[in-house]
Amino acid sequence: MNKPLLQGLFAIVLGATLALLPISDAIAASARIKDIVNFEGVRENQLVGYGLVVGLNGTGDSLNNSPFTKQSLQSMLERLGVNTAGENVRTANVAAVMVTANLPPFGTQGSRMDVSVSALGDSDSLQGGTLLVTPLLGADGEVYAIAQGSVSINGFKAEGDAASIISGVPTTGRISSGGLIEREIDFHLGSQTSLRLALRNPDLTTARRIALAVNDFIGAPTATPEDPATVRVTLPPGFNGNIVDLLTDIEQLMIETDQVAKIVIDENSGIIVMGKDVRVSSVAVAQSNLTVTIAENPTVVQPAPLSNGQTATQPSTALNANLSSTALAVVQESVTLQELVDGLNALGISPRDLIAILQAIKATGALQAEIEVL
Repeated sequence: MNKPLLQGLFAIVLGATLALLPISDAIAASARIKDIVNFEGVRENQLVGYGLVVGLNGTGDSLNNSPFTKQSLQSMLERLGVNTAGENVRTANVAAVMVTANLPPFGTQGSRMDVSVSALGDSDSLQGGTLLVTPLLGADGEVYAIAQGSVSINGFKAEGDAASIISGVPTTGRISSGGLIEREIDFHLGSQTSLRLALRNPDLTTARRIALAVNDFIGAPTATPEDPATVRVTLPPGFNGNIVDLLTDIEQLMIETDQVAKIVIDENSGIIVMGKDVRVSSVAVAQSNLTVTIAENPTVVQPAPLSNGQTATQPSTALNANLSSTALAVVQESVTLQELVDGLNALGISPRDLIAILQAIKATGALQAEIEVL
């Protein structure tokens, strides 16, 4: 029995409801070059640092349970001229944190960026805290930025003697524009004469279409597909501008993207996503379900009059097994995703059973698509 089909890009099976969104072959999936590739050298760099958040209202680390916080606090005080050697430092207003940030591409010295702060010890909340000066290091161990500022959190924690409430995650926060860039990445894009375009979804056909579109637009053999994930663009002789001008000219070109036929299955949530190029040969499918129902109806048994017996409970179990089956159904050879979905939907099966059927069809060799299980 067929169900109504919603028009869209793909078919999604969620929970016990099968929502099918087929795509029309007449509508090609087109995208700009700038939306499907990454330009070599135009990238972020991850930074990390270790620091202290102070000013907490008794929600910081327990120094006895977090020795690294105590050591960091004593080292900081000594650098500021406060001698705490041999002293038993007790405070609940300090928390050790990890600070992370993404250095933006071509970030200049003196510009700012956002940083994220996460508690490292047993702090209850970072609300109201201030991050002290924290160097942020790159993968090469060099300091590229300095972070400092008031921590803003989205969650909170409140508690009393007999109850407590927590909303969100109060041990993580963010400092808007809290990072100050101190070192620049040494990469000069404008001086390059050749650059690679990295496809975000590698595909041979898409890479060749990008190269053809660029060459047709420039009127010279400028782009060359090197592999499914890479297209090399070379500055043509006599071009009026540098590589930045060339990338600006070609990044708006529309490309019809192409991908391999794939079915993605998430067995934990019962979600199925099918690509529009999924095809299936004619197959016959039969499916059955075994349902077992157990009902407990205990009865109370009273002792006989004038006897020394006691009231007892007598168990009573009603057990029923029902095996429901469907007749052998034929899924005809499909030309479009719409027809494939029609054939599978006609079986009237649940999403969990559909996952098993798709895997069985793949095992027979009748499914011309790749199945990826998350």
